[in-house]
Amino acid sequence: MAKRPGRYALRLVVVGYLFLLVAWPVYLVGKNAFADGMENINGILEDPDIVHALVLTVQVAIIAVIINTVFGVGISMLLVRYQFPGKRLLSALLDMPLSVSPIVVGLALVLVYGGRTGWFGPALEGIGFQVIFSTPGIVMATVFVALPLVIREVVPVLEEIGDEQEQAARSLGANAVQTFRRITLPAIKWGVIYGVVLSLARSLGEFGAVKVVSGNVLGETRTATLVVEEKYLNFDKGGAYATAFLLALVAVAAIIIVSVIRPKEDR
Repeated sequence: MAKRPGRYALRLVVVGYLFLLVAWPVYLVGKNAFADGMENINGILEDPDIVHALVLTVQVAIIAVIINTVFGVGISMLLVRYQFPGKRLLSALLDMPLSVSPIVVGLALVLVYGGRTGWFGPALEGIGFQVIFSTPGIVMATVFVALPLVIREVVPVLEEIGDEQEQAARSLGANAVQTFRRITLPAIKWGVIYGVVLSLARSLGEFGAVKVVSGNVLGETRTATLVVEEKYLNFDKGGAYATAFLLALVAVAAIIIVSVIRPKEDR
């Protein structure tokens, strides 16, 4: 009985912390977005440049999520199922996107793939392929910042399930593809799904690296997060709140949907 007050107090502190740090700011964004009814939302949806920015953001996020999911699962399998020199170094490097400022990431990409002074930029532009200040550069920056999210969700699951069932499947004649599709993937599916949701949310909200590599060209390389900045700096707070609300809505909806459907799938 003596432990219950302390337990309830701890829960209250945690809930209050999350409310003040997460729920309340997000609520205020939504409240301000609908301060004038649907006027702010309709205003951004009727602007072709903003619609293009929203579409570009979704396209980049989907491409980044696909890339990070495929390579994330592969790297996770490599880290958990195999021993090789440099394994710890590789694992440490995978956390770099979480520790390095996105601005630094964008600048590094410019130095490597920039048109005139980059290492590979002149050669790529010589064959008609531009990376910086175009969609490929935005995709690369987004992939980089969201790189660890799938991996850090899948690796613990792989470590927990072990490889006994995979070995049994191989002993019965299953090849690598069959073993992965029938044994490994069903076991790690929720780790993959959570990693995809986190990667999607991170990709939709990326700002710093994208701002450096995109060039922020209206109607071409401006993404939704850059629209929020532009609207806010130009004192169009209604448009800024409305755009931010749409971005937050997609991310929050994805997390809620996954949280709701998982118990049903488990049952």
